[in-house]
Amino acid sequence: MARKAKRDLTISEQLARGPVDLPLLMLAMLLLGVGLIMVMSASYATAYYDPDSKTPLDYALKQGGYALLGLLAMFLLSRFNYQNLRVLSPFLLLGSLLLLVMVLTPLGVRLNGAKRWLRMLLVVGPTFQPSEIVKVTVILYFAHKLCRRDKSKLPKRNTHTRWGRIQTLSDRIGFTELLFPYGIILIVIAALLMLQPHLSGTILVMLGALSVMFASGIHWGWFVAGLGLGGGGLFLIAKLTPYMNSRLALYRDPWSDPLGKGYQTIQSLYAIGSGGLLGRGLGKSVQKYLFLPEPENDFIFSIAVEELGFVGGILILGLFMMFILRGYWVALHARDRFGALVAVGITTLFAVQVFLNIAVVTKLIPNTGISLPFFSYGGTALVIQLAEVGILLAISRQIPAPKQD
Repeated sequence: MARKAKRDLTISEQLARGPVDLPLLMLAMLLLGVGLIMVMSASYATAYYDPDSKTPLDYALKQGGYALLGLLAMFLLSRFNYQNLRVLSPFLLLGSLLLLVMVLTPLGVRLNGAKRWLRMLLVVGPTFQPSEIVKVTVILYFAHKLCRRDKSKLPKRNTHTRWGRIQTLSDRIGFTELLFPYGIILIVIAALLMLQPHLSGTILVMLGALSVMFASGIHWGWFVAGLGLGGGGLFLIAKLTPYMNSRLALYRDPWSDPLGKGYQTIQSLYAIGSGGLLGRGLGKSVQKYLFLPEPENDFIFSIAVEELGFVGGILILGLFMMFILRGYWVALHARDRFGALVAVGITTLFAVQVFLNIAVVTKLIPNTGISLPFFSYGGTALVIQLAEVGILLAISRQIPAPKQD
């Protein structure tokens, strides 16, 4: 019996089967590997004293399981033609918004005073944070809409009238298209996140979306105005709100309340300072033994520096820097504008998270509760971050080959 002839590949399948960007993949795997090792070390004491943990490696084993799930998502998305995400992006954004609304219903799970989680099966199973999903869906949707932006196709206005000149100016600086629908979408998301409350998630969603808008060519004046208004608003809030006044005073001098609200910052600085040049040695941290709160989560970099020293901390930051630069390289060489905008948004999301986390643990800025990508303990974040790497790899598959002379 004759064998059936193989089906010819479609153009979509051919595009999705190009070689991935190996430097980006290797950097992501290195960061993941070092991150898993640090979670195992930093979480050992926490798991040991946790009555719900069966073994001191319980946290590390769970993180390893989430890493496998994330790697599967990364592999599948890297083989997926990212062009299809343009069609799916409105539905993905709508779905993530519905999840944010569900968090505020009785289905939401409250932990440590915040209501940010849902259960996988709504009523049972492990929890996940919808805010991690919405960070990506906003980038995909904004990239989908803004990649078609073309100033040369703006409608003709009658510049001989005052109203016509106003409309022309509005078109040129992007006022109408910025407000509808992007501004409204961001306002709705920010409101849903602040009701949880989730300030760090709000910051990341906003900055990821703004990076896509900036790369798409939205007039720079909007970003200057936004930073001015945001800075002015924060200044007024800080001056007029006693709570914020006390937080800023504590940030300036955490030793004013060393056993209370300043305790975590102080212990983080002790951990970093005690690491010295080469560190105490892997697994030999002292601060992780219930001195530093959240050693396996937001403050895992402090434990890494304590154990690996200044040199180890610099090497970790170097890996992050190369990973971020490679992400922007993929954006610059992307096959089309949609891929470039998505790569810019995802890479900026990584860059902002790394910067803010390191700034918090070194007391450069007040505590914002932002985790360190690939390192901090947390299943949803790790799976989504590896899925984002998968999208970057999918974009890299379609980078046009260099022309031969």
